[in-house]
Amino acid sequence: MVFSSSLFLFLFLPLFLAAYHLLPFRLRRFWLLAASWVFYGWWRFDFLALLLAMSSAAWLLGRWIAASRVTRHARARAFLALGVALFVGTLAYFKYVNFGIESVNALWGGLGARAIPLLNVVLPVGISFCTFKAISYLVDIYRGSIDAGGNWREVALYIAIFPQVISGPIDRYGDLAPQLRRDTRSFEDFGAGALRFMWGFCKKVLIADAVAPLANAVFALSRPSLADSWLGAGAYTVQLYFDFSGYTDMAVGLGLMMGLRFMENFRSPYLSESITEFWRRWHISLSSWLRDYLYFPLGGSRRGKGRTILNLLIVMVLGGLWHGAAVTFVLWGAWHGLLLVIERLRRNAKPIPGFPRPLSIAVTMILVIVGWVLFRAQSLEAAVRMYGGMIGIFGAGLSADLRWQIDGMAVAALAVAAAGIYCGPLVAGRLAGLPARRRRVAEGLSLAVFPLFLLGIVKLVAGSSPLFLYGRF
Repeated sequence: MVFSSSLFLFLFLPLFLAAYHLLPFRLRRFWLLAASWVFYGWWRFDFLALLLAMSSAAWLLGRWIAASRVTRHARARAFLALGVALFVGTLAYFKYVNFGIESVNALWGGLGARAIPLLNVVLPVGISFCTFKAISYLVDIYRGSIDAGGNWREVALYIAIFPQVISGPIDRYGDLAPQLRRDTRSFEDFGAGALRFMWGFCKKVLIADAVAPLANAVFALSRPSLADSWLGAGAYTVQLYFDFSGYTDMAVGLGLMMGLRFMENFRSPYLSESITEFWRRWHISLSSWLRDYLYFPLGGSRRGKGRTILNLLIVMVLGGLWHGAAVTFVLWGAWHGLLLVIERLRRNAKPIPGFPRPLSIAVTMILVIVGWVLFRAQSLEAAVRMYGGMIGIFGAGLSADLRWQIDGMAVAALAVAAAGIYCGPLVAGRLAGLPARRRRVAEGLSLAVFPLFLLGIVKLVAGSSPLFLYGRF
């Protein structure tokens, strides 16, 4: 089940919200937990057992760590190591075991050894996000940032809460648990949440899904031209952002409709003037997680320039590997790690010092798009093919293989997306500076989302909306 499905919109969500707001407060968390399990188990009921096992292990190990943290520090550290190994090992089995086997086969194949057969492993949806939540819970208890006073149900709800279980954001237990313990609902939040949910739905269905066929067509070409490659890479750049930020908008909106405030995950990342700034604006919950639970424990920037460079590269390579078990994801992480290192060494975050803001944004976007090619390509060979096209090896103009596949709706969606990315924040800033009475009138324009939402519903009913891209990670 996904947010942009008829089953969720017309059955699950109305029934859930009606019962959630009619039930007394003491029963509301039970209902939210049960609904979260149904939401997750609808995809594959057997993987619900894995979610329950992860929740139980996190709760139990958290209590052991808390009980040992003060008087038996070594034991608490051992319990933490056990928990991290358990959760990382689970993720590694489902996500990386076949990648490891393929790597070994590639190495042994040159020596004439017999290939190891791949395992029939199905990746549980959203397992990467659940794993990071469980690890942060244990580490925060070990550090004393939170206590382990929550019962099993509360920890299970933190890990499985349905707006976040597929693609985040990766909220911290210390931020979410206190909200679950009190009634924070309001009509104002519910209305704001409904609007936020509808905007996210429109971003996913009307923009991301509309440009996806164009991106898919270009990445499938065997000899993409210069125009083909940049058009396809630009289409994927739009698709990924509107798909993932659309999911975040829907998740945050769902939280507000329940009286919960989730972490924001995006702050206009395509307006960044550097890669350093980009990672402060893109997938904020992941980048802050990597910073707090990986970069800082490795030593951060406290152990000299050489160690700082190594730490940045390690964090970004592992961040790339977190996204997927493929060489392309590793190289994508290394690309961003290298750019971050260069900016750190130059002590100037801008790609080209002295450039005006528009040019700095343009150069940063080119660097980001180059990285997205690796992120999207099905193989290293496909990425090399795209890079060849981007420098004009296969010609300059639109190829005949692509020209007939360009859809008017995709082009219109690209134009609307570009306007939203680069003009939207400017308009929002101007509206915020208006006098209160005019601002209320301007904010009323947000109601334009209703006809767009209805259009998205029609499009959804007429066809289908694929899984959110980050649901695969």
